[in-house]
Amino acid sequence: MLAAASSHSSEQPSVRRRTSWLEEALIIFRKDLAIEIKTGEVVTTSTFFAALVVVMASLAFYGGPSTRRLVGSGVIWISVAFAAVLALGRGWQRERQERALDGLLVTPIARSAIFAGKALGIASFLFIVELVVIPLACLFLALDLMEVGSGLFWVALIATPGIAAAGTLFGAMTVRTGARDLILAIVLFPLLSPTLLSAVSASRELFNGVPLGELLDYLKFMLVFDIVFIAGGLSLFGTLVER
Repeated sequence: MLAAASSHSSEQPSVRRRTSWLEEALIIFRKDLAIEIKTGEVVTTSTFFAALVVVMASLAFYGGPSTRRLVGSGVIWISVAFAAVLALGRGWQRERQERALDGLLVTPIARSAIFAGKALGIASFLFIVELVVIPLACLFLALDLMEVGSGLFWVALIATPGIAAAGTLFGAMTVRTGARDLILAIVLFPLLSPTLLSAVSASRELFNGVPLGELLDYLKFMLVFDIVFIAGGLSLFGTLVER
């Protein structure tokens, strides 16, 4: 009898635990991270391109100690903006190859979780780019990184999620178009202008010696931008990626 009961219990199918939304988002993030660790194409190309923009802009616009504080903020965020477009274009190209996006969409993963995972991946790549760009800009423009580094950290921490969310959302719109890189740049730069201008203004004030506590208006504006595009991406991504 015990043997029969044991045999009967072993034949019962095991109940699989349903994956949570957060776990689904992390699955997408780990997928992109694993591909990037293996290839290094997004971070390497984006970082090299951003560093090249910093070097060229620093040499072109640096006019001595009187202009370095004005030029520095623009140099940093222009290079980050270009790097974001490059990273988004290459990141979505992966999903286009061999219909990878179609395969991703048929998996039992929420569309919003796909958006969150890919936006988290882009944000991580941009943080790496910023870790190179900010010290490099300070070096070429003779800015004191120890003095402004903590303030720039908070500006980048608040600005980057909105850039990644907006780019991921509108990158999904162009993934099936032929001229996706051109369309993405045309759409994305005007769209990112509010948070980029706020980041440039906040960075410029930091370089001029204004404490971070007096820049809360800029930080709040960027935070609102983050919330709007993260919420918009979570709700609209599924519609945009459907045929």
